[in-house]
Amino acid sequence: MSDIANTSTGEISVSFAKRFGPWIVLAIGLVIMPFIFSSNIAVYTMNLMGIFIIFALSYNMLLGQGGMLSFGHAVYFGLGGFMSVHFMNYIEYEIVVLPMAVLPIFGGIIGLIFAIIVGSFSTRRAGTVFAMISLGIGELIAASSLIFVAFFGGEEGVSGDRTMGPVFFDVDFAQDIQVYYLIAAWAFITIGLMYLFSRTPMGRMANAVRDNDERTEFIGYSQRKVRFISFCASGFFAGIAGGLFAINFEIVTEENLNALTSGVVLLMTYIGGVGFFIGPIVGAVVFTLLQTVLSNHTEIWQLYVGVMFVLTVMYVPQGLTGIFAMHIPAYRMSRLGSLVVPYIRAGVPTLIMLSGIVGFLEMIHHVRAAAQGEHGMSLIGIEFSTHAVMPWVVVCVLAAVGAVATKTQLPQLREAWEEANAPMQSNEGASS
Repeated sequence: MSDIANTSTGEISVSFAKRFGPWIVLAIGLVIMPFIFSSNIAVYTMNLMGIFIIFALSYNMLLGQGGMLSFGHAVYFGLGGFMSVHFMNYIEYEIVVLPMAVLPIFGGIIGLIFAIIVGSFSTRRAGTVFAMISLGIGELIAASSLIFVAFFGGEEGVSGDRTMGPVFFDVDFAQDIQVYYLIAAWAFITIGLMYLFSRTPMGRMANAVRDNDERTEFIGYSQRKVRFISFCASGFFAGIAGGLFAINFEIVTEENLNALTSGVVLLMTYIGGVGFFIGPIVGAVVFTLLQTVLSNHTEIWQLYVGVMFVLTVMYVPQGLTGIFAMHIPAYRMSRLGSLVVPYIRAGVPTLIMLSGIVGFLEMIHHVRAAAQGEHGMSLIGIEFSTHAVMPWVVVCVLAAVGAVATKTQLPQLREAWEEANAPMQSNEGASS
């Protein structure tokens, strides 16, 4: 009897760890991150990560779960930010009495309202028609933001002061670290809610509509209603992200709802992985690091991000998360170790090739952007003149040699990959 009880207890413990373990780890990670990375730039970066994670996950509710490609998702993000910053001013002038911590909910409400309005006609169709409607709505709202100055503030935008209003648990949000914990709390809540939505029958039906909308309609579900509900939920969470943006930066401008911001969230989602819930989180983290860290070392960081996006769409449509997911079968068959040496043999020449290409691009940019008579430049701590022949020869040789060496290693890497993912034989399974 005791053995049965112990077995039952063990199964419950395993089930609890499997279900709630990742959320506990996430909560602990959000709490201790400022203690690990305590500098001002690190806190700024983590604040931006939290906002972009919510924004990217809300976009994934459209594209990844519902199959709706939108080119105007920044509208709900920006409108949520504008509404939140207006409420920030209402609190400052004592028109309303609310703690700043609940301000993002009003951004979510305005995002939901406009999602209901736009979704009432845009979700009637999917595919290219939906994408074009979203692009038109995005451009319409972006243009209107420069016309209706009373609400959008024109080119200067609308600013506020997050330190005003009632003190929330002795916190006035005067310091960035306090804002971080506010963003982290909202990020944890919204991530949990969006994950729960993906596990509800409505979330499952959104996946079905994405995969085959005609069959979904045939079995009795309205594809339009499913898309409409997903669209509204996505607008709500995007508005919350916009509200957090307003609190963090204390200003919202037309740039927060134009096509550029819509392109950024599309880029983040694709790079991270559209088909996975965690994909947009990975994409938001990677993009934020590229934006804040890489931009400190090169002026053409956007070129590298764009190339990364194009290569992801062409060769790894499942994103960075998909790359890790591709290795799960080999890991389960205990063959992952056989890929280490082929990866190293192909990775080293690839890095050599990339270093040559990056060096060439940086030198081209320096030649075109440097002041007249300024020939010297520094690359990874090496000082040289861009008007000398040898630096150009070096980067071209690195790119050419790396490309040739990479090409020679690809067949061996492909062969090792096929062997690592080959179906397990019966005698192999018995011996393992």
